[in-house]
Amino acid sequence: HAGIAGSCARATHAHPLTASMSSSRYDRAITVFSPDGHLFQVEYAMEAVQKGTTAVGVRGKDMIVIGVEKKSTAKLQDPRTIRKIHQLDDSICLSFAGLTADARVLINRARVECQSYRLTLEDSPSVEYIARFVAGIQQRYTQRPGVRPFGISLLICGFDVETGEPQLYQTDPSGTFSAWKATATGKQGKNVREFLEKKYEEGVADPVKLTIKALLEVVESGSKNIEVAVMTRSETLRILSDEEVAKFVAEIEAEQAAEEAVASRPGGGK
Repeated sequence: HAGIAGSCARATHAHPLTASMSSSRYDRAITVFSPDGHLFQVEYAMEAVQKGTTAVGVRGKDMIVIGVEKKSTAKLQDPRTIRKIHQLDDSICLSFAGLTADARVLINRARVECQSYRLTLEDSPSVEYIARFVAGIQQRYTQRPGVRPFGISLLICGFDVETGEPQLYQTDPSGTFSAWKATATGKQGKNVREFLEKKYEEGVADPVKLTIKALLEVVESGSKNIEVAVMTRSETLRILSDEEVAKFVAEIEAEQAAEEAVASRPGGGK
């Protein structure tokens, strides 16, 4: 009886280990689907995006605004070397959330493609073309052995070559891309998107203010940790100065204080 009981115990203990080894095959192998249809490495790459600082893009009537949460830099570090907003071409720029080193690789590939397109076709590439190109690279890294997915999500924006209309695209580690009127990615990106869904209106009058309002939903230290860039049809990418951002933040905080004062009055909330 003792021998039978011992063998049963050994079998019982072996089962979880076998199950763990079985699941780890899908966990580690990028090219193998799990039985329930997941590619775990791609999902882990999306988790890396969620740990990145927030990036917001808003499409206005005749301008595009990108805002990002800046990481605090060390006292002796040059902040100019840590940028999350980059220009790809005269009328195309991007921002990202996720692993900065991964972003650098894709940014360089996208810039080379922009130059190659101009050299070959003697014209500017469209925003959609670059979004599709970058998404294609990201997708290829989800099905090749010996590589891993890019742990970044990109916001690519600019103006259409033919119509001059502002455009905003988002890519993710799986290699999908889609067009947006306003969106956010990175840490608490879902909460910021929900805020934008409530506040965004077609042809929004002041997309800069809306972008900063959205970032203030997640950025605790106010204007000093916010970076905003604006692109118009007639002006290439321009990053707002700290003073300009601080002015917008002060206006927003004053408006919120006035609204709270009205709501706190007797009958003010009715």
